[in-house]
Amino acid sequence: MEWQDTGTIISVRRHGETSTIVDVLTEMHGRHAGLVRGGAGRKLAPILQPGTQVDAEWRARLEDHLGNYTLEPIRSRATILSNRLGLSAMGSVCALVNFAFPERMVIPKLYAVTVDLFDQIAAGGAWLSDYALWENAVLEELGYGIDLDSCAATGVQQDLIYVSPKSGRAVSATAGADWADRLLPLPRFLRAQTATKEAAEILDALKTTGYFLERRLAPALGNRPLPEARARFLSVLTKTAQKDS
Repeated sequence: MEWQDTGTIISVRRHGETSTIVDVLTEMHGRHAGLVRGGAGRKLAPILQPGTQVDAEWRARLEDHLGNYTLEPIRSRATILSNRLGLSAMGSVCALVNFAFPERMVIPKLYAVTVDLFDQIAAGGAWLSDYALWENAVLEELGYGIDLDSCAATGVQQDLIYVSPKSGRAVSATAGADWADRLLPLPRFLRAQTATKEAAEILDALKTTGYFLERRLAPALGNRPLPEARARFLSVLTKTAQKDS
């Protein structure tokens, strides 16, 4: 068995004295692991870093074997390493991919939005809303999406500012007024799938997506806790927002 594909390195872990097991999120073969012989050595270790875009060649005797990778870097995205906020975001994305994406399942939209998010983080600029939209896309594509089309109580499509934690549906300002303290926030950009630079809106969006990642997705994956890398990212983002305010 063998194939060639393109993808992004998601994780690297030591295997024996000189080799590594590398998880790559590939375009046509999903999240796929393989052994890289010599991956812990001086020549390959600097290349085999999370976030690096690679051409991947995988070989194995049988399809269900771990197999061996030959990886050639396309772009390193090394600029992320000098940005604490970007680095913590990349760590959160990689951890959530390993946590949530079924191994070897091809999910074209999630591949595309994940690679695009890495590119946005590496380029700098206003990528934080892209991160929040990415978490929302993960929920949607894995079958745990939030219904933001109309109010759960009245059916109206205007002035939707809350999400019901029970139903996962949007709620209008009027319908949710008496229960505002029990509802989750719905920032406008999350519903419109647009960008924002407002840190408060981004944190509100991540509160909502985080709720459903923890309360809906995680139980379906064996009640494992969400990766600590996501909490670290939220901590760095909160501190950054406080400094900028």
